[in-house]
Amino acid sequence: MNIKITGSGSYIPTKKVTNSDFAQHDFLNEDGTAFNMTNDIIAEKFVEITGILERRYAADDMVNSDMALIAAKKAIDKSGIDPETLDYIILAHNYGDIQTNTIQSDTVPSLATRVKYGLQIKNPKCVAYDILFGCPGWIEAVIQAQAYIKAGMAKKCLVIGSETLSRVVDKHDRDSMIYSDGAGATIIEATDDEGGILAHESATFSFDEAKFLYFGNSFNKNEDPNIRYIKMYGRKIYEFALSNVPKAMASCLEKSGIAITDVKKILIHQANEKMDEAIINRFYKLFKMETPAGIMPMSIHKLGNSSVATVPTLYDLIVNGELEGQNLNKGDVIIFASVGAGMNINAIVYKM
Repeated sequence: MNIKITGSGSYIPTKKVTNSDFAQHDFLNEDGTAFNMTNDIIAEKFVEITGILERRYAADDMVNSDMALIAAKKAIDKSGIDPETLDYIILAHNYGDIQTNTIQSDTVPSLATRVKYGLQIKNPKCVAYDILFGCPGWIEAVIQAQAYIKAGMAKKCLVIGSETLSRVVDKHDRDSMIYSDGAGATIIEATDDEGGILAHESATFSFDEAKFLYFGNSFNKNEDPNIRYIKMYGRKIYEFALSNVPKAMASCLEKSGIAITDVKKILIHQANEKMDEAIINRFYKLFKMETPAGIMPMSIHKLGNSSVATVPTLYDLIVNGELEGQNLNKGDVIIFASVGAGMNINAIVYKM
């Protein structure tokens, strides 16, 4: 028995936000003081560092679970399964459903339960729950689905990563330009087909790192101090990721028994182009190798950082031939990897 992705789907919001759309934003320093550079220079430097040219935001009449449902339906259709045969629906997110222009996060019932309701699944033994694990949430949910199947507790699981980060950003913080919305879904099931999940690695670093990503006040000191937004210590996260993600990936690869030269693609969380490139370069240096050309597909340039949705969306785009110059074929070995709030790190070695 092997455990494989038998279907995938994604939802990419239609609302396109380019860097020029931030031209009128009043960006401030953390202490509330003004920057000593214009917004066009801020945008220019932003692209140099992150690679992001545009991002997608959910339509005003949509919430997180709406996007998750769309992606889930596509994954179910691609897999050809009967949704009534699903044993688990595991939905990774961070902020629940947030209506446009509101400040409340709605998580009851769980977003996974809302998706189950939207799919009109009658089977009460299909268990639906959410997972909060920062940006690595979808990968961690896949690891959980694998554990259920290995333990004989499940045969088929729907695993979703979905988030609307545009609803929790501080418009006075330059980091708000990184974030976006989106959803990706996969069917994980037991199969006699060759390949599947070969190994995984997962860790939480919290002793010094727990609050590298957090909820904090607006940089505009005139705003309501009771309203908080997603914040991060970017330099600390960068240094942490470079020190720890390559080692986790290498450990996972070693567990799998796969040679580094047999890895076809690395699908890493789309957080920051320069950071992702540095992580992959350091990973290959551990094996005393140069980074192969085209090993790391990127969607961040057009889609931004949609947290838990980046990796499953990237996978879905590639397998459906929607990412130019990238493809995956049966038998290819890929590595999924992510880093995010917690600070959490995980990786999966997977054979198509």
